[in-house]
Amino acid sequence: MTIRRIAATAVAAAVTTPVVLLSVSPVYADAKPVTAQTGQQRDGKTSVEDLRKAAAAAQEKYDEAVAAEKAAVNAVEAAMADDAPHSVAAAKARKEAAAAAAAKATADKERDEAKAARAALPETATADEKAEADKKLAAAEAAATAAEARKTAADAEAAKAGKAADDIVVDAGRKLAAARKAVDIALAEKRAADEALADAEKRVCVYEGKLTTTLTGLPTEIVAGSTVDFTVRVTNGTAKTMDKVLPSVFFHGTDKSGTKTVDDLFGVQWSTAASPAWKHVAKDHFLGSVTPLKKGAHADIKVRLTVDAKAPAGNGTALVSGQYVNNDGTCGGNIALWHDFTTLPAGSKPATSGTVTPSKTTPGTSGTTPQGSTSSQAVGATTSSTSTTPSGSTGSLASTGSSSALPLAGAAGAAVVLGAGTVVLTRRRKAGASS
Repeated sequence: MTIRRIAATAVAAAVTTPVVLLSVSPVYADAKPVTAQTGQQRDGKTSVEDLRKAAAAAQEKYDEAVAAEKAAVNAVEAAMADDAPHSVAAAKARKEAAAAAAAKATADKERDEAKAARAALPETATADEKAEADKKLAAAEAAATAAEARKTAADAEAAKAGKAADDIVVDAGRKLAAARKAVDIALAEKRAADEALADAEKRVCVYEGKLTTTLTGLPTEIVAGSTVDFTVRVTNGTAKTMDKVLPSVFFHGTDKSGTKTVDDLFGVQWSTAASPAWKHVAKDHFLGSVTPLKKGAHADIKVRLTVDAKAPAGNGTALVSGQYVNNDGTCGGNIALWHDFTTLPAGSKPATSGTVTPSKTTPGTSGTTPQGSTSSQAVGATTSSTSTTPSGSTGSLASTGSSSALPLAGAAGAAVVLGAGTVVLTRRRKAGASS
């Protein structure tokens, strides 16, 4: 996923709280996916917010499963109740079948008696007596035949009603079994989601305002086709050593209309005294890594910006921030500070020789001045990769880029930077529209 695709999330978080921004990075790197239903995936990793949503969804799913199981139990009880419509219908059909069977037995008995009476007539019986006996026998046989038909029909109806009632009970039982299985599955998913969230929340990075990242020496006006050097300083103002610190810089620019982005026309390189060869800033925007940065210590990085001669006149923003991770897994960082400058067309002459200063507020704060305001120290005054504090603690800047073992995803860190940059651009556009 490209940084621009991540920007939407970063911008949304940038205007709410710094902690939200910083909580994104580490979990991108190593949070364990729970199930396919645990939430959105970004770059193959799951964010803490996604895991919170997944845990809430799993809880809701479990609650629904428990409610469905209860409803299924009630349905089974209802299906087996004597007063259920299908039970009443089956009982009625059985009663009618029993009555038909009794009627057939009576009819069969009467037929047999009529047959016996006809056979018992003496040879001296008159023709009228014989005719009367034959008439009674015929009537009894007809009644027996009709009774048998009624019994057959009643038996079929009883069987049909009984099967229908049994099917309803069996279906209710199957649904109860499925509901109980669903509860087991939902409970397992809930436990997994809760465990993943709890594990991820232990590794959430925190906002650390005492880790400051400042920029000095960047001109307020930069001519297209030129190259300018400035310095980024990262300072550990906490009372503890940070095992690995990664300062970062990102440049965002547009034309005067604010609608055309020209980020790809900004070339950025960095170097240190320990590693003087200029290195291009990678896609993660990190300026190497400081390993370690002791309490009270700072480290400086030279940064070189080259603006392509094709760059149009417009507005630019440099954003600097810093992140850290310790060997014990704790991590955090600060919110990017933005520094506005103007891009002049090739061949122009800057009207001022001033340098930019950082914004007075950071996203998610209430008008407070960010720590690490730009100093007046000239570029190059402190360029070594090791700086010594009065207490003797030092910070050594690595000559290579960020370590692959660092659990702070580069894209996530860049999202913080780009998010702030996009906020700036949005403000500019609004200001232009207002004027």
